[in-house]
Order: sequence, then C-alpha cells, then structure tokens
Amino acid sequence: MCGVFGIYGHPESANMTYLGLHALQHRGQESAGIVTTDGEQLYAHRSMGLVQDSFSQEQLARLPGRAAIGHVRYSTAGGSHIKNAQPLAVAYAHGSLAVCHNGNLTNADELRAELEGRGSIFQSDSDTEVFVHLVAISKEIAFEDRIADALSRVKGAYSLLFMTEDAVIAVRDPMGIRPLCLGLLPSKRDAHVVASEPCAFDLIGAEYVRDIEPGEMVIIDAAGIRSVRPTPPAPHRMCVFEYVYFARPDSKLEGRSVYDIRKSFGRKLAREHGIDADVVVPVPDSGVPAAIGYASERGVPFEMGLIRSHYVGRTFIEPQQSIRHFGVRLKLNPVEPVLRGKRVVVIDDSIVRGTTSRKIVKMIRDAGAREVHLRISSPPTQWPCYYGIDTPTRRELIASSHTVDEIARYVTADSLGYLSLEGMIDALGGGDGFCHACFSGQYAIPFTPSANTNKRSLRLVGV
Repeated sequence: MCGVFGIYGHPESANMTYLGLHALQHRGQESAGIVTTDGEQLYAHRSMGLVQDSFSQEQLARLPGRAAIGHVRYSTAGGSHIKNAQPLAVAYAHGSLAVCHNGNLTNADELRAELEGRGSIFQSDSDTEVFVHLVAISKEIAFEDRIADALSRVKGAYSLLFMTEDAVIAVRDPMGIRPLCLGLLPSKRDAHVVASEPCAFDLIGAEYVRDIEPGEMVIIDAAGIRSVRPTPPAPHRMCVFEYVYFARPDSKLEGRSVYDIRKSFGRKLAREHGIDADVVVPVPDSGVPAAIGYASERGVPFEMGLIRSHYVGRTFIEPQQSIRHFGVRLKLNPVEPVLRGKRVVVIDDSIVRGTTSRKIVKMIRDAGAREVHLRISSPPTQWPCYYGIDTPTRRELIASSHTVDEIARYVTADSLGYLSLEGMIDALGGGDGFCHACFSGQYAIPFTPSANTNKRSLRLVGV
C-alpha cells in the first residue's frame, strides 16, 4: 500500500517531496526515501522510520536539483531493512536511474530467477528491483522505450515513478489497480507533480489535474509533459480496498470522494444490518465516516466512544505484569460515559484475523456497555491479496473458514453484520471496474504458483 510522490521543475524539489511524503504517511510508516537530480547526477537519502524522523533540514539541503521522487513504505511481514527502502537508485551503462513502486508483481520470482540465471546480482529482497534489471538489459535506445520493454515482461499491480538525470516518468498498470494522480504547482515555471493520492497536492498548494489513466506512461522533462500507452488495453480494476481503508478520507480517487464513499458504505450497512441501539461508535480513524453514515441512516446518535492515541510507535515495552488488552489499549481507550448501560453499534472497516475485534468488543463491555453489535463496512475478507497489500495467508483469515455467526461468537459480539459485496459496489456507483479479490476470490491478474506458495511472494516485499 506504499505511497509515491514526484515533482519536476521546482527549485525546492527535495523540500516539496518531503512535504508530499508527509501527506502520504498513512500509506507507509516503515521507511522513507527521496532521490533528486540536478540534471547531471542523482542524490539519494533513505532511512527507516517516519518521514519527519528520516530527514533533517541539513539532509534535505544535501539533495539539490529541480526534480525528485520519493517513497514511503508500508510495513510488511518481513523485509524490514534499509536495503528494501525506496527509491532504489543505481548507475548503469546508460546513465543513472531511480525507481519507486506501489504495488506487487505476481511474476516477480520467476523473473528474478531468470535474471539471476543471466548474471544479475540483486541487492534487495524487493520485487521493485526487477524493474531496474529489466530496464538495464533492454536493447531499446530511448529510456521510455526501455521502460516499455520492461513493462512488457511484468505482471501485477504497479504505480511507478522512474527518474533519470533529466526526466521523471510515471506509469500506472494496465488495470489501474493502484492509484496515481497528476498535479500542477503554479509558479514562474509551472512544476508538474505526481502522487499516489491528491491529498499530497493540497499541502504544497498544487492543483489536481487528473488521475493518470490505467496503462498510461507520463513523461515529464525539459520539453514539457507528454503521454504514451506502452501496454495493451485491459479491463479497469481499481482496488476497492483503497475506498475501504487505504486512502485518506480527504482524497478523491478517480473522481470519487473517499469520505463520501465511506459514508455511503455506512448507509448501505445500516439498511442491510440495522438494529435497535442507543449509540453508534466508530473504531477510529478509518471507521468514522462509515459510522456517521450508519448513524444518520438509522437516526441513532453518533459518539466517539473510543479514543485513539496518535503517538504509538512501531515498538513498545510491555510490562512484565500482564495488562488485559494491552496492545489494543496502546491505540484505543473507551469513553465510559458514552458506553455505560448503552446498546452500542461498533463500526469498523474490516475484520482480518478477528483478534483485534475480539479485544475491542471486550473492552467496550468492560466499560459498561449493555449490548455490543459489531458492523463491518466491507464484506468478509476471505482471500489474500497478491497486488500490494500485506494480508495473511488464507488460513489466517477468519472469514475464510468461519460463518458470520461463528465469528460473532469468537469476537463475543451480540451480533455481527458485514456490508454485502453488492451493497459495496452499488455505493461505488455500480459497474465491474473494481478489483475485490480479497472479498470475492475473483483475481484480476493471474499469478504464478510461487505467488501462492512462496513465502517471499506472500511477504509482498516490493510494496
């Protein structure tokens, strides 16, 4: 679920990229990196951790140039190492190249084996590095043609930013599974910007122009901006989970307000699984818009019955003496006056393993709730994703092997209701232009057997 940001034609490209990545921090907290160019060479800095902790003013000052690309990486079940931080930057026979990637290649293992058999030496575990080697061995002359040649070999989901000494190139996969947007920063010389979400434009005062279309390659250099189509047309399959959880609610993706869509999910959920209650409470932050929609539809008060701490780091020292629900209480704490004696509807965006939901329900009961009804603003998550989401294997997904009633008993809720797939698609305006494999098992892109059985593929280390 990583975030990418790029800019061309601005004297403070590193600073602007830093701010853009800060706005995309929700898409990845494991590492951050920026590569810039001054027209002659590339300058890079990558670090583990959050954007604000990864760059000082002095470090940004050592990244000169009028163009930059940057990346924030989502934490996966493995591969948490500086060698996997992006953007990757290399020198090869035709000059210098940097690349960053949001998504996952479903044929990365077979390509890697082929490339290693030809003598390529990989420096990371990331499937993003496959692009670097494919570009390097291409027989094409123009850089954009070398990228097109590489794209003809890969399968999967990708929103990519490439940078050479004198150009930034943005590419979105033919199905448009991962988002990518184009913007403009007005100045004496207009600077073009690219980002995973348009919320990154707001912080730097850039104007949203349009989404980069599925299968489109946008080249930005001294001659201006131009667009080509290096891959054959394919059915449009935007990741529906971007609307459920990933994207910031103040973003628009392909013309749809994420906030409005999540409220619509909540309204649909209320129609499908309404119940008499005294209060509707979201699991913050991703459950808030859906809870507002649910409460409005049912005519029940909306309250923030759970308060989230925004200062929880990646690690925390747990006391030797056991504290009930310790891990969840690091992030959430109940507001007892809102909950005591009430029939509570709790709205969350999804259930994965079920362990967190179980702790949340018990925490609300401990705060004095009379009834706890859990409502989920997406369908049951039954299938792993191979396109850039760190979902567990199928046997770890509770909905893949348990009925709704069984899950309700496990999480100790008085009742449980999921938004139907049909209701979700209807709230999105209908049509079949979405990838919902995690809910339906209908995978948009075939994957090789290794993507299903090989541990490295399941770690999705390239996102």
